[in-house]
Amino acid sequence: MPNVLLAGGAGYIGSHTAVELLESGYDVIVADNYSNSCPESIKRVEKITGKSVKSYEVDVKDVEKLSVIFEENKIDAVIHFAGLKAVGESVEKPVLYYRNNIDTTLALLECMKKYDVKNIIFSSSATVYGEENPVPYTEEMKRGTCTNPYGWTKVMMEQIFEDAAKADNEMSVVLLRYFNPIGAHESGLIGEDPQGIPNNLMPYVAQVAVGRRDHLTIFGNDYPTPDGTCRRDYIHVVDLAKGHVKAIDYVLKHKGVEVFNLGTGTPYSVTEIVETFQKANGITIKYEYGARRAGDLPESYANADKALKVLGWKTEKNLEDMCRDLWRWQSKNPMGYKG
Repeated sequence: MPNVLLAGGAGYIGSHTAVELLESGYDVIVADNYSNSCPESIKRVEKITGKSVKSYEVDVKDVEKLSVIFEENKIDAVIHFAGLKAVGESVEKPVLYYRNNIDTTLALLECMKKYDVKNIIFSSSATVYGEENPVPYTEEMKRGTCTNPYGWTKVMMEQIFEDAAKADNEMSVVLLRYFNPIGAHESGLIGEDPQGIPNNLMPYVAQVAVGRRDHLTIFGNDYPTPDGTCRRDYIHVVDLAKGHVKAIDYVLKHKGVEVFNLGTGTPYSVTEIVETFQKANGITIKYEYGARRAGDLPESYANADKALKVLGWKTEKNLEDMCRDLWRWQSKNPMGYKG
C-alpha cells in the first residue's frame, strides 16, 4: 500500500487522520516537532489500530532534516497539517505565523521536487472565503479578504500550491477547506489537547466541564442570527479524517489542483452547541455573554456537494455524537495527554 507522510501528524486532525489511513490499509509516517502536539498521541494511534507508525521529531521548516525522511522512505503522497493555527495569536505575532506556515509549505515542496513526489493534500480552511462571500460557501468562489494573518497564510499557501502545480503538470494537489472540527475518536484515547488557553469553543467548553476553567464567555449575542450568537459549521473530526482518506484515493489518480469543502452544510449557533453539550452529557456548563470578538463573522458554513459528488464523501456523525465523543475524551483525559 502507498506510504503517506503526515507533516504535523501528531496534532488533533493529523492523529485522527492517521487512524483512518491505517485502518484503510495505508502506511503512515509522521513528521512533527510537537510544538502544539504530543508524542503520546502517536502511541495511542498505534494502540487504537494495532499498527506501528514510523515517526520523526522534526521541524517541517527544516529542509535538511525533512530530506532525511524522504531519503529513508518511499513517499507516495504528503498531507500537510504542519502549521500554527490560533487566530488571536496570529494577530499578535504575524511574522511568526508567516515564517512558520509558509516555510513549512516551501520546505515540503522543495523536498517533494527533489525526491520526485507528486501528490499532496493541504489542510486549508474556510477562512479563505473571507468576509465578502455569501454563505453557504462553494469551492468556485474567489478567495476573500481575511481578517487575520492565520487566514492570510492559508490564502498564500493555496496560491503557492496552485503555482507549483501550474509549473509541473505531473503534480496532483488537493486543497481541503475545513470548517469547524470538533469531537474526538470514539475510543476516548485521542482528542484535541490545546496548549495553554483554548482558542476554540469546544475545547474550552470541555475544560469548563472537567473543572479546568471556571466558566465560558460567549463572544457576542447581538449578531443577526436567530439567537444572536455566531453560527458555524461544526464537523466531527472523525468524519473530517475520513475525508482525507477519500482525498488520498483521489490525489493518487488525479493531476492538477482540486478544492473541496469538508463540512456538514448545517450551521449551529454557539448557544445551541453549549446546550447540546449539556443535554448530551448531563452536565451543566457555566457560561456568560461577553462583547463581540474582532474578526468573527455572524455565519460560516459549507456547501459540501462537490465532496459527495467527486470523492463520494459525506458526514455521518451528528452534533450529539460530537459532544458525547468530546466529553468521553476530556473526562478520560482531564489534563489532555498529560493525564
